[in-house]
Amino acid sequence: MKPLLKKLGKWALIGLGAPALGLACFVLWHVRAYDQSTTRRYDIPLVEIPRRDDAAALERGKHLAESLGECVVCHGKGLAGGRVEPMGPLGHVVIPNASPGGRIKDYSDAELSRLIRHGVKRDGTTVRLMPANVNSWWPDEDVAALIAWMRSLPTLSGDPGVFEVTAMGKLLDRFDSIPIDVARRIDHGSVGQSPAPAANATYGAYVATSCRGCHAPTLAGGPIPGAPPGLAVPLNLTPHETGLKGWTLDDFKAVIHSGKRKNGKPLDPFMPVDALRNLNEVEITALWAYLQSAPPRPFGERG
Repeated sequence: MKPLLKKLGKWALIGLGAPALGLACFVLWHVRAYDQSTTRRYDIPLVEIPRRDDAAALERGKHLAESLGECVVCHGKGLAGGRVEPMGPLGHVVIPNASPGGRIKDYSDAELSRLIRHGVKRDGTTVRLMPANVNSWWPDEDVAALIAWMRSLPTLSGDPGVFEVTAMGKLLDRFDSIPIDVARRIDHGSVGQSPAPAANATYGAYVATSCRGCHAPTLAGGPIPGAPPGLAVPLNLTPHETGLKGWTLDDFKAVIHSGKRKNGKPLDPFMPVDALRNLNEVEITALWAYLQSAPPRPFGERG
C-alpha cells in the first residue's frame, strides 16, 4: 500500500508541477521578448525640420504640450519631472526632467523630432510610456512648434528619472494591455501626418488616437484584457445606449471641461483630465464629430 501511495503522490506532484512549469516558461519567454525589444536599436534616419521660434509657434507648442501631447501632465509645468507614476505591481517610475536643464539639452532638433514622432531616443532604443505612438501623426509644423516651446523654457534642475518594470508589467506590455514599449507600436515606415485642424470627424479621428488605446479600436470600452485589479474600466464612447446615445455636444464639452460625468462623479484619475480640458474648441468639436460617427457598439465589445 505504501509504495502505491508514494507512486500516486509522485504523479500528483508531477501533475501539479507541469502546469506551473509551463506558466513559468510562458512568463519568462515574454519577459525576455520585452527585454530584447526595449534594447533593440532602431535605424531611423534623422530628418531636419525647419526651426520655428516665432510667437505663434511658441503659443502652439505650449498648447500641444498642455493638451494633445500630455507633456505637462507627466513632466509638470516646467517639464522638470520628478513625479512618481503610480504603477503599483507593474513597477516603479519617476518621470524624468525634460526641461532644457534635463535630457533635451543633449538632443538636436532632429533627434527630438524623431523622439516625438517615432518614440526613439538618441541611442536608437525605444522610449517607454511616452505617448509617441499616439502623437506620431503630428505635422512637421506642430513638431517644430513643440520643440521651440521646450527650448524656450527655463533651465531647471530635476530628477533624471527612474524606470523599473516588473515581470507583470512586461507581460502586460507584450499583451498590449499597457503600452510601455512605445517604438514597437509605431509603423516607422509610414508615419502619417494629419490634415490641417478642422472641426470635423476627419481631423477628430487623429485627435482620438489616444482614446483608442484604452477604450479599444471600437471605442466601446470595457475592461482592458489582462489589466490588474483596480485599474479603471474605460467607458463606452460610441453612440450606443450603453455609451453616448442621447448626448449633445454641450454635454460632451461639460464633461471635458469639468472632469466630471453627467451624474457628477469625477472621471477616473487614470484619465488625462488636465490634458483634455486644455483641448481647444476645434479639437473638442472634431473629437465629438468623430465619436458620433463611430458605429454604435454595446459596452465591452472591444474586438
